[in-house]
Amino acid sequence: MSYQRYSEEFRSEAIKQVTERGHSVSDVSKRLGISGKSLYAWVSA
Repeated sequence: MSYQRYSEEFRSEAIKQVTERGHSVSDVSKRLGISGKSLYAWVSA
């Protein structure tokens, strides 16, 4: 299983798309090519 590290800037922008712009986690994760589980964890952290 491969492990991908994302920059703080990438994570921050993904979180903003969910929290500030109102996009759904599933839409953002599909668009950015990351797992929904990872994005949920970033948002909740």
